[in-house]
Order: sequence, then structure tokens, then C-alpha cells
Amino acid sequence: MRGQENFTELVLRHAAERSDEEAYVFLPGKSPDAAAQRLTYGQLDAEARRIASWLQRKGAAGGQVLLLYPSGLEFVKAFVGCLYAGAVAVPAPLPGENNQSARLTGILRDAEVRAVLTGSADEPDVSAWLRASGATGIEVLASDDPAQGAAGEWTRPRLTGDALAFLQYTSGSTSEPKGVMVSHANLLANELAISHALGTGEGVRMGCWLPAYHDMGLIGHILHSLYAGGSTVLMAPVTFLMRPVRWLQMIGEHGVAVSGSPNFGYDLCVRRITDEQLATLDLSSWRHACNGAEPIRAETVRAFTERFAPAGFRAESFFPCYGMAETTLLVSGTPADRSPAYRTADAAALEHGRLAEAAPETDPDTGTDLGTGTRTLVSSGVVDPADFDVRIVDPDAHTEQPDGHVGEIWVKGASVSSGYWKRPDVNARIFDAGIVSAAGTDTGWLRTGDFGVLEAGQLYVTGRLKEMILINGRNIYPHDVERSVQALHPAFRGGAGAAFSVDGGEEHLVLVQEFRRAAAQDPAALCAEIRAHVRAEFQASCSVVLVRPATVRKTTSGKIQRTLMRALLLDDGLDPVHQDLDRQVARLVAAPLPAPVG
Repeated sequence: MRGQENFTELVLRHAAERSDEEAYVFLPGKSPDAAAQRLTYGQLDAEARRIASWLQRKGAAGGQVLLLYPSGLEFVKAFVGCLYAGAVAVPAPLPGENNQSARLTGILRDAEVRAVLTGSADEPDVSAWLRASGATGIEVLASDDPAQGAAGEWTRPRLTGDALAFLQYTSGSTSEPKGVMVSHANLLANELAISHALGTGEGVRMGCWLPAYHDMGLIGHILHSLYAGGSTVLMAPVTFLMRPVRWLQMIGEHGVAVSGSPNFGYDLCVRRITDEQLATLDLSSWRHACNGAEPIRAETVRAFTERFAPAGFRAESFFPCYGMAETTLLVSGTPADRSPAYRTADAAALEHGRLAEAAPETDPDTGTDLGTGTRTLVSSGVVDPADFDVRIVDPDAHTEQPDGHVGEIWVKGASVSSGYWKRPDVNARIFDAGIVSAAGTDTGWLRTGDFGVLEAGQLYVTGRLKEMILINGRNIYPHDVERSVQALHPAFRGGAGAAFSVDGGEEHLVLVQEFRRAAAQDPAALCAEIRAHVRAEFQASCSVVLVRPATVRKTTSGKIQRTLMRALLLDDGLDPVHQDLDRQVARLVAAPLPAPVG
């Protein structure tokens, strides 16, 4: 299995050896009793050959093919069909899904798409969107039509490891999306890294509710079971979001060993699953509960572990991890059979770039630990030197930082992509950075844009380089402000917040916070409470904007889109329920935005 030069050959081998074995199961969301849809390796192979023959006949081999599907087995068939055709898959959300149309149009234009694959139910809307986008000469196939393509006409592609397998578009600007070029060699290397971290092998059973066009859903679940010769149980994201218990029921009913989510998914389970539902769950098969794709919250990990221990969930099953599309997916993870590592750090020292022990602060009257002035970090695990080399680097001087010092996370390894599609200047800066030392400059490093620190082999991710807020000479992490405020009042619980800075000659801190009106009768008093808290906790003035639930924008992986929220504020596009802005910030609202750089 490990000796294949490209991922297509690996899938063909599994299809030949495991023809009658189950590869994928999809659980429709219409009702818990709806019949599961199943796909064997042999059925997947036959469908992929048929779709690939159509792509080859239409001249799409070697070109980019846009995949537009709801969650389900048709996406899997189409993706493997692209692999079989020697085409470059471009997974993306359907037009109109989650307000993604502008981003999708940007992907269509950037990727130089030759063909579009979709399902017959969505083909009319997809074709209408293509016409509205001004796209011409692009073939569209409803791939679930068995009359299209013929498996017997398929020709095996000749691929090297350097051939592109797919473009993974990152969650960034809607008008200028960037497609990470993932080669067959990158994909094989990262799937091997995942198997090293998880200990997965033949027959592994995985479970996934994440979107198939998201890297954690695609690479970490759908393709990893295909790599390992296992199977994946799938459900739609909306099924999970409407009834989080369905995810945990899936794990117990199908014997799932590996299943992951961004942090918010675990938090949703803690808040929404009832005691009655908990009593019916069996999570004893769950060996690895992957937690990544956004800041991992210690309180969420602890609360989930405690809440679901009666259902057989073990603390050592939690798998906090770190990765990104630019590294294909995984970089680090918690070793098997170890509980997540926590680090309580002095907040002031962390803001100045050092990981230092925090002195406990107690209430002088009661002796209770106040927990102020500290930040609890969750380790994203360790880095396997067989897969990656990770360094912590000063982002300005490009010099390596010693253990215990915060800097930008830089990465090398076979999983690291060659860059973004059609972005040579950006690629030279981001994917070929150099670490400066007395011995010279060591080039070929990926700049992740993430701040982190290494200590005793553990990697702690502390924030995003571009989102760091500098106030009065202090570095403030936006998620620290967001978490701190959300614990203040019941009106904020379950709601998202976005902390960022705006520049009015100097940086000004702003917090946009969702709140439930029913839990707070006086929004003005809430704003005053937030301002006083931030001033005491972070020694900074804070403009506050209270908004309705579901206003704060997130990526598909649950990351807060702070840059977008800043743009919406400055363009007066938030429709706040109440706001309390510093005078300098109020002057900036609705002022013309500067032209984007880069």
C-alpha cells in the first residue's frame, strides 16, 4: 500500500482486492429511521471508471474539474472519477449554499475549470449559475445519470507523484480565493502521516459530518479510509447542526473508531444533547476524537469528556491536532492513548512572546482561585520527525526561536504543497521562506501564518499572525478577548464573538458579540459591562457591537472570519442591536475602505 507512486494506483489496488467490502455509508437526514445508502469498493470502482471515461472523452483529463454536490455518495464517486481520469478535482460548495456564490464564482474563474460534475437534482441550478457567471464552453455532467460514460471505454492514466490530485481552496477572500495545489505525492505523504498519528490500518471505520469540500472532511475522513482500506460513514452537516446527537448515535451504531470536528462541534454536543439522549449513547468504539481547524478550548475538551464519560468516552480518545490546507492536512497530533496536554500560562508573558508559569491569584476573603491573568492552552500534540520538521521563527527577523518562546510556526515536509494555483509571487514568499542563522539561510520553509510555541516537544498554537492586536505595546490574542467576554453573561452563551482592531492612526480594539435578547433586557448595560471587563482584564479600551445570533461570519471549519467582520463594521454592514463605540472608531464606520494589498 505504501509503495504506490500516485493515489489513483492505490485506489485501483484496493478496488481489486476489496471489491465486495463496504467503502462508504451515507445516512440520509430525513429521519433517524431512513435507510442507509451503501457503496462497496467494487461499485465505487465501476462508477469512477464510467465518470472518468466521460471526462476523458470531453478532454478534461489533466485539467480542473469543479465538483458541486450536496453531502453523499455521488461526491465520492465523482472525486474518484477525477482521480481515474487523471483530472484535477476542485471540490466546492453548491451555488447559493451558505452565501458562497461570490466565492464559488471566484473559484470558477481562478481554477480555469474545463468541466463541472454535479447531480441531476442540482444540474439545472448549476447550469443557470454558470450562465449567470458568464462562463462559456464548460461541459456539465449530471454524474448520477448511468447513461453518461461507459466504464469499458476508460483508459488508465499515466501519472507521476508530482501530478496534481486536486485544488483545495482555502477559506479566505471571496473575490480572490487561493487554491492549494495538492499533488498525488503530497496526498500520499499526508495520509501516511495521519496513519502514523492515529495508528489506523486496514478495516478502520471512520465517521464524518463535515462538508466534503473541506480539507478535514475530505482528506482526514473520506480519503483516509480509502487510503487505509477501511470505510467511512457519512452524514450531511445540516443533519449534525440540527440534531447533534445524530453524530454520536452514528459513532455507536456503526462502530466508528475515528471521527473529528472543529472545536465548536464538541461544544454544540455539550450544550444541546439532553440527559435522556445521553443515556442511549455508546461511545466505547471511539478511539480518536479529532479536534482541530480552530482554536481548541480547554473548557470544551474537559466539558465534553466529563459529559460523555457515562457513554464510554475516554479522556485519552481526544485527539487535539494542528494542520492546514497548505500542508495537505495534518501536521501534529496527540499521541495515542494519552490525554490532551494542558498548559496554564501567564497571560502577560504570553503577550510578550514567552511561555511562563502563572502565579495563582486568589480571592483574599475566600481563598478561591480567580484564574485571572492566566491563559490555559491545549497542546496540538507532537510532531513526528518522520513526517515533518517544525520550527518556531521570529516573523520579522526570520531567526529560529528557542523552546518556550512564541513565534510563527514554519513547516517542512513531503506533505507541504508546492504553493497556490497561479500565485508565483505569493508562493516565493510563503512556501519558500528562509530561516536565517550564522551558518547562512535555510530555505524551503512554509510560513503558516500561525503563532505558536514548542515546549517539551508539545506544540501549542496561540493565534493567527494577521489577527494579532497590538494595543499600548501589548500583543492581545483575539480569541482570549472573545472567550473572556462570553463567560460574562448568560446572554452570550452559545453565541460567537469576533475581536479585531481598526486603525484610526493607532489601533483600537473592537468586539462584535452575538447575544440573545431574551436573556438581557438592557443592551446598553451589557456593553458597559463588557467595556469594564476588557479594561480590567486586558488594560485596553474596547468598542462593543452587539448583534443578533448567526451574525458573526465563520468559515466552513468554524473559524471566526475576523477580517471579514472588520470590513462589515467599517462598511456599516452589521445592523447592530446596540453599539458603544470609541469616538475614533465611530468616525471610521462607513468610511471608504483601503484597497486590498497582495
